[in-house]
Amino acid sequence: MNHISLYLLSIYISSKITYLISSCSFTLITSQKKKKKNNSMTTYRVCFCFKRRFTASNETPEVIKEVFRQYSENGVMGPEELKKFMVEVQGDKEVTREDAQAIIDAHHEHNKHVGALHHHHHLLHHHRKGLTLEGFFHYVFSDVNNLPVSPSLGVHQDMKAPLSHYFIYTGHNSYLTGNQISSVCSEVPIVKALKKGVRVIELDMWPNSTKDDIDILHGGTLTTPVELIKCLRSIKEHAFTASPYPVILTLEDHLTPDLQAKAAKMISETFGESLFVTKSDYLEEFPSPEELKMKIIISTKPPKEYLESKSFKDKEQESPKVTENEAWGAEVEDLKLENELQIENEEQEDEVHGDTDLKSQPSLAPEYKHLIAIKAIKRMSSLKDSLMVDPNKVTRLSLGEQKFAKAVASHPDEVVRFTQRNLLRIYPKATRVTSSNYNPLLGWTHGAQMVALNMQGYGRSLWLMQGMFRANGECGYVKKPDILMQDIFNPKAVLPVKKTLKVTVYMGDGWRYDFGQTHFDTYSPPDFYTRVGIAGVQCDTVMKRTKAIEDNWSPVWNEEFVFPLCVPELALLKIEVHEYDMSEKDDFGGQTCLPVWELRPGIRTVRLCDRKGDQMNSVKLLMRFEFI
Repeated sequence: MNHISLYLLSIYISSKITYLISSCSFTLITSQKKKKKNNSMTTYRVCFCFKRRFTASNETPEVIKEVFRQYSENGVMGPEELKKFMVEVQGDKEVTREDAQAIIDAHHEHNKHVGALHHHHHLLHHHRKGLTLEGFFHYVFSDVNNLPVSPSLGVHQDMKAPLSHYFIYTGHNSYLTGNQISSVCSEVPIVKALKKGVRVIELDMWPNSTKDDIDILHGGTLTTPVELIKCLRSIKEHAFTASPYPVILTLEDHLTPDLQAKAAKMISETFGESLFVTKSDYLEEFPSPEELKMKIIISTKPPKEYLESKSFKDKEQESPKVTENEAWGAEVEDLKLENELQIENEEQEDEVHGDTDLKSQPSLAPEYKHLIAIKAIKRMSSLKDSLMVDPNKVTRLSLGEQKFAKAVASHPDEVVRFTQRNLLRIYPKATRVTSSNYNPLLGWTHGAQMVALNMQGYGRSLWLMQGMFRANGECGYVKKPDILMQDIFNPKAVLPVKKTLKVTVYMGDGWRYDFGQTHFDTYSPPDFYTRVGIAGVQCDTVMKRTKAIEDNWSPVWNEEFVFPLCVPELALLKIEVHEYDMSEKDDFGGQTCLPVWELRPGIRTVRLCDRKGDQMNSVKLLMRFEFI
């Protein structure tokens, strides 16, 4: 290195050090251990032995102080005052003085336990007659009885209507552990899906390499197979762990009649009495989830004739791959794209997924046919003909996401009318090789019950799916709103505002416990901002955001957003936190999605989830929801 380069380098280093010294307070101290939970100071190594120190803000927000002043006497909120707060602010109209006293008692018990652990009773924020300011803040910013969707609500919708009256938690290629082309097939993702409440599991059945047994794999790809019997046994064991309501198996069948008979034997022996079978070829009306409790239902579309399906692996590789423009998954596609549709891949999809009529399969094994309780119909060349409603029987129709988008663009009324009696299943297009997903709202707002997503995928579409099925006690069945069942509903229409939701984002906390100290920024605490919005019908869909709060692990935003809702019964509240990064992409800090029709008004603790939808240990927001 020459003298000029050394000189310039020395100037650069000295200027950097000067900048750091002028912008930070430094302390020449030996390396500290990572801060403990109750420590209010964070220290970041900046350069050599210099350290940059920040004080964590753990102070009660001003808005909570104001509410406490309003509902307390002499610095204490007793049971009568707490009851008044719960009725007037939280909207808990039926709360009693005894309920309020139980909350105060539970808080004191918690404090005694914490005090015993830390041997400092004198530091605990409690008062024998009620809650202090700190106790009140702890109550509203905790999981105990203060979540936005009440866990105690449980299954509360009418479960005695036909299956076609419900949105059903539906998976696509449920056996895949990763991408659609080369990942391993396994029973493990099936178990995971069932434990999360998924009620529709898809299995693709193929002859094994020796043609004497049945494998589950994504045909025409490099996916490693798993035996059918392993999947069936896992389904039997875990089908009703999360919910007692029926599990539907959609089978994609590529079997010879002798292997169909073998599959029928396996299915019958594995599920036994829990298998739902019908006496007639077609049902006149679907039974209800209540009638089908603890039942396994087979639904399939046997092929016209036994053929090794052409490999579509090469076709997919020729197609453009879906790119995710952000680390946490692409923004959900807008619902306004009907006129820009490109449907060049539909015929390829139909070749693999196409429905065929049972009657066109003369060699179908009779014992296999007997097990198929929900029959799939052959899709006609005309979409309109496919959507004709038969008054004497109910069926299931499957459409790829692009064919469905075309159907709702050209025949929206027919789609809604069809779904009032029949089941409509939508599945991802073949080019989603990374197991990405499409926007499920297009299906739900047109009444489609089985909007199938890749559960092993990730990103915002899957967050919407998880949000929808947080409703109705997370049982996997959510009753469709009356607007989709009584009249022909147009989700693209601009309708009058029915209800207005006001959302206030007060503050957040917990990142310093769930993430490493330098996860977001090497030299300082994170700069968090929150995105809040609505996913629903076209006129309700919107996304807004708070300002970014610099250098704070416990950011306080105190920002208010107003959402006028035309169809609140189909609206999902989207909440995301990101960390602002000037030089790179913003970092993901948590997300959740909540059904608006089950939101509890009041000041609530909102727990955030990771990218996959699993709840994080500590990260949470303090928010307020008001319906105007």
